[in-house]
Amino acid sequence: MNKDQELLKPITLGASTLPNRVVMAPMTRSRAANEENKPTSELHGEYYAQRASAGLIITEGSQVSERAVGYVNTAGIHSKEQVNGWKSVTEKVHSKGGRIFIQLWHVGRMSHPDFHNGELPLAPSAVNPEAKSYTYDGFKETVEPKAMSVAEIEQTISDFAQAAENAVEAGFDGVEIHASNGYLFHQFFNKSSNKRTDNYGGSIENRARFLFEVLDAVKEKLPENRIGVRLNPSLHGSFGMTMDEETIPTFDYIVKRLNDYDLAYLHLSEPFTDVADLSFAVTDIAKHYRPIYKGNLMINNGFDQESGNKILKEGNADLVAFGKPFISNPDLVERFTYDVPLTEWDENTFYTPGKEGYLDYEKKTEELQEA
Repeated sequence: MNKDQELLKPITLGASTLPNRVVMAPMTRSRAANEENKPTSELHGEYYAQRASAGLIITEGSQVSERAVGYVNTAGIHSKEQVNGWKSVTEKVHSKGGRIFIQLWHVGRMSHPDFHNGELPLAPSAVNPEAKSYTYDGFKETVEPKAMSVAEIEQTISDFAQAAENAVEAGFDGVEIHASNGYLFHQFFNKSSNKRTDNYGGSIENRARFLFEVLDAVKEKLPENRIGVRLNPSLHGSFGMTMDEETIPTFDYIVKRLNDYDLAYLHLSEPFTDVADLSFAVTDIAKHYRPIYKGNLMINNGFDQESGNKILKEGNADLVAFGKPFISNPDLVERFTYDVPLTEWDENTFYTPGKEGYLDYEKKTEELQEA
């Protein structure tokens, strides 16, 4: 047993005290294969409850409205049926002693008319990301989206606020605003996807405006210290995003402003691709933003037990989020504790319906815990 490691130290995270710093990262798993796109106790509830020993669970992205959808079989948080479904999930996680935030999601232009009865996806501007959307008929090319009117922006802000209120009703410990990975907020931040000339485009301050208006609306529904924000500053070459000379200054501005809020945490991703040759990119996100952000800093992307402990010991992050390792290792925290080798994941079952590749990964540490 090795409990003397940084990942296993407790931490106070806003309104919650976590027994460890091993966070289950949000991951789309496409298991809400039902007419209501609702989570179920039998699948989602069991899946998250199996992983309740995580210091914190952050759910898969959950769309805040019908207009926010961009992937098949993803569970929303905007209908009564969905709220009740999530309530069965939080009850199971809490019964196992866990803590769980829901990630609030709007994909923006990373969608397809197939999800919207033939209507165009919404986005800051009518710029096609030239990507692919995974529909019920398989992958399809994205289209030129509809530039959002101010009324549609205001409606979307209300959708996030209502989703946050729904999350409270469903029993979540908090919410994470998904302002990352090329989705709607990120599309507002980026000059290549935001060509607006009104108050939501042009300057860095204007391109960041939508995030802070959503954050101000969400904090009316639950305390700031139960809200997290996720960002991906050096995303380049995927999800339709390209970096430029204003990308990092934009995120620097956003992160500095987030210091004005008493958030539970700021969740940052290290680069998804090699950006070493880009003069305007940041290659070490945690190291760059640790001096800028004054609250709890969570980092993710490609960490293992050794590198997770290292970044915490160096003081460049306070928590580490693990994605794929949690898919195939429901007892990831215990495996770190007892130095038990990890089980490999099967990518073929990441997004398939049913229990296979979802509920059938074994825990290998139960006997060790009982000893």
